[in-house]
Formats: sequence, structure tokens, C-alpha cells
Amino acid sequence: VQLQASGGGLVQAGGSLRLSCAASGLTFSIYTMGWFRQAPGKQRELVAGIDRESITHYAGSVKGRFTISRDNAKSAVYLQMNSLIPEDTAVYYCAASLWNTASQPRERYHEWGQGTQVTVSS
Repeated sequence: VQLQASGGGLVQAGGSLRLSCAASGLTFSIYTMGWFRQAPGKQRELVAGIDRESITHYAGSVKGRFTISRDNAKSAVYLQMNSLIPEDTAVYYCAASLWNTASQPRERYHEWGQGTQVTVSS
């Protein structure tokens, strides 16, 4: 299994970025996919999840600003991030789980990508 995250970068506050995660080596459509982030000195936290029925869940800090989506035909999951703020600065990871719950915790994800850095300047 391989999860390849991309799309990170440096953006000014108020700007947007779109993260992509390409999956291979798994039957993508049956997996719940999640985006996590980890800032320096902090624990890795769930940002957004999408289950196999495309039911979504968002952390309160990003609700209304971020949108998670999936394309099963392309085995890909996306995170559209709008109205970015400096507090969104972190390494963002995509992850996959066979548990079919969009809001499940980190411990239920068993496949992880390598992470992509997002830096939001003020």
C-alpha cells in the first residue's frame, strides 16, 4: 500500500491550497480516508475524514473552511483548504482505514502517507 500526498506549500493567510493523496495497492473504494496534521510539538490530529459512502467529518477548527472529497475512479482523496490561517501550519498526512466511520480516531488508521508541509504566513 502506498499513499502519496502532494500539494503543500507556502501561502499567505487568507489563501487557499488543495492537497491531493494518490493511493495504490489497495481497494480504495472500501476505505475510509482521512487527512491529519501535525504541528511542531503537538500531537497528530484529525482534520477531516470521508468514509466509503462519502460521509464527511471535520475538526471544529477547520469546519466551513476545508472540504474533503474523494474520487474512487482515480483512487484519490483531496483536501481543499480555504481561508488559511497561520494556525493551519503543519505537516499534513493522508491515511486509510478499513473502519467505516469518518470521525474515527488516529488509532484506527493503519496506512499512512509521507506527509506534505503546509506553511501559512501572516
